[in-house]
Parts: sequence; structure tokens; C-alpha cells
Amino acid sequence: MSDYSVSEYRVGTGFDAHALEEGVPLVLGGVRIEHPRGLAGHSDGDVLAHALTDALLGAAGLEDIGALFPSADPALAGADSLDLLTRAWARIRNDGWQLANADVVLVGEEPRLAPHRDEMRRRLAAALDVEPKLVAVRATTTDGLGFTGRGEGLAAQAVALLVR
Repeated sequence: MSDYSVSEYRVGTGFDAHALEEGVPLVLGGVRIEHPRGLAGHSDGDVLAHALTDALLGAAGLEDIGALFPSADPALAGADSLDLLTRAWARIRNDGWQLANADVVLVGEEPRLAPHRDEMRRRLAAALDVEPKLVAVRATTTDGLGFTGRGEGLAAQAVALLVR
């Protein structure tokens, strides 16, 4: 028998979607974006942060974001999703996990993500206390198909790889 330890790796995925609503600020990846509509939700509706939170929780074998931060909790009304991400990540780190990398994809026709991508990456990484190079932020459209294609809402998908 050898005297070395083998690292443990775990992968998790997350998905979130919210309707676009007039008069609500649009927050994506912790960045407030000038847009006529924002994402409706109990918190600030940040689909990028929510999907990433769920991916991390799943990789760690924990419950989803809704179990950890229930939408029925009045104390969480209007909550900053980056704060929720930080709180979930503290729990995961306490179990000995470190982030190997994360990839977050926004699904929607607008807004254009490119002008905000670097700042989103920095803010998501800061919430996790990791280097921005460990968090990729990307976007895609559905070429007019479905609720995102019709501009009714936005969705996000994330994957995270943890190591301990």
C-alpha cells in the first residue's frame, strides 16, 4: 500500500429561470445592467448566481438553493444572490471542498453579455473567494425559440467541479 492520498472530485449542475418583468432591476452575475425589464423573483432574481449556487450544492451532495434559502422566508425578500452564493459556499468549504472550476451560461436573446462578462466573472469569483480564472461566464441564445427566445425570461445553466 502506498502512503499517498487520492483527491476526491465531484461535479454538480444547476439550472434557473425567471420571467422578465417591467420595473424590476436586472441583475446578472452580481452586476446591475441597464435594461427596461429585470428578473422577477423572491430575491434579486440573478439566474447566473442561482444556477451556480445549485451546481456547487449539487457537487457537494447538499440540497438545492430553495431548500437552503426558501422563497417563503420573508427575510430573504429582495436578497442579494451573491450573498446567498457566498453563504452556500461557506457551508461547502466547511466540508473540505475547493473549487476546481465552474462554467455558467446565460440563455436569452438579450441583454448582450459581452460588455459585462469580465465584471460578472470577477463578482462571482469574489463571492467564492477564488481567482476569476476559475469561473467562466458565457451566453447563448435559442434563436427565437421558447420563453427565452420570445423575450419572456432568462435562464442559466451551470456546472461546477469540486475537489477535496
